[in-house]
Amino acid sequence: GCDASLLLEDRNSSYEKQAIPNLTLKGFDKIDLIKEEVEQECPGVVSCADIIALAARDAVLLAGGPFYPVLTGRRDSRQSYFQEATDQIPRPDDNVTRTLQLFNLRGFNARETVSLLGAHNIGNIGCDFIQQRLYNFQGTRQPDPSIPLDFLADMKRNCPPDNKNTSTNNSTNEFSTFTISKPMNVHDSNKKGMSYTQALSSISSGKSLDTHYYQSLLQGRGLLFSDQQLMAQEKTARLVSAYASDDGSTFRMDFAAVMLKLSNLDVLTGNQGELQIEENAEEMNRHSVFLHVLADSIRRTSWCRLIMHDEVVSTVSS
Repeated sequence: GCDASLLLEDRNSSYEKQAIPNLTLKGFDKIDLIKEEVEQECPGVVSCADIIALAARDAVLLAGGPFYPVLTGRRDSRQSYFQEATDQIPRPDDNVTRTLQLFNLRGFNARETVSLLGAHNIGNIGCDFIQQRLYNFQGTRQPDPSIPLDFLADMKRNCPPDNKNTSTNNSTNEFSTFTISKPMNVHDSNKKGMSYTQALSSISSGKSLDTHYYQSLLQGRGLLFSDQQLMAQEKTARLVSAYASDDGSTFRMDFAAVMLKLSNLDVLTGNQGELQIEENAEEMNRHSVFLHVLADSIRRTSWCRLIMHDEVVSTVSS
């Protein structure tokens, strides 16, 4: 839920940042900066959860995406949820049935799911999440045969083999069929990767948040197996085609609506949770999350004028 639990770190146990789907998240310093500035203007009022939700909306705008309203008044979680993040976030090797099932558990239908996955339009997808598809697809030690040969060559140039990521020994791996090398420092990650702008550079509009993700899938150029799987089911394939067929207005309208819904997912309010004011080195350290916002926005006095309301979890990376 949108409770800033992702920002917590515990020296004595695993925490959400260490879950495989979260290893490549970046921009934690941006939320730290915002929190510091906001505390100077209105101490003890604005939660980290609200900052994340507002920063996510501003990041979408900065990437050329649509505006959507964000209600405020969230409170922050007191604990991190490593196992839930590991089990409930779709994996790079999931088929379309599994992806739809996981989103449905959170109340999102097929159309909302396909729209939300359009967030892959922005940022890079790290090689850690691609290499197994390129070099050891489903334990075959061969690439995914569905990848077009020219695109496979491009992907391999961007993501050369890494023995740690292509091993067939999955006995101790949480993903059972998907392996990834875990950095010793969760703030470090493989800087190599690819974006959907690269995957479809010949016809991309140049905007970060447009329809090139869906156009890539139509041409079989999905970077993740789970992305390309949207073309494997008739309903989701129709949605991909619809989002790719116009000037982006359909996608932008649906994306704004589903991001608003996501920002209100399982929020803490009232006496639930807490308002994290400063970092506590002895217990759990709150850091930040993955979205770039303009520095000026953190100085607006409107941050203190909260509209009380009874995560955005973006697998966007900068």
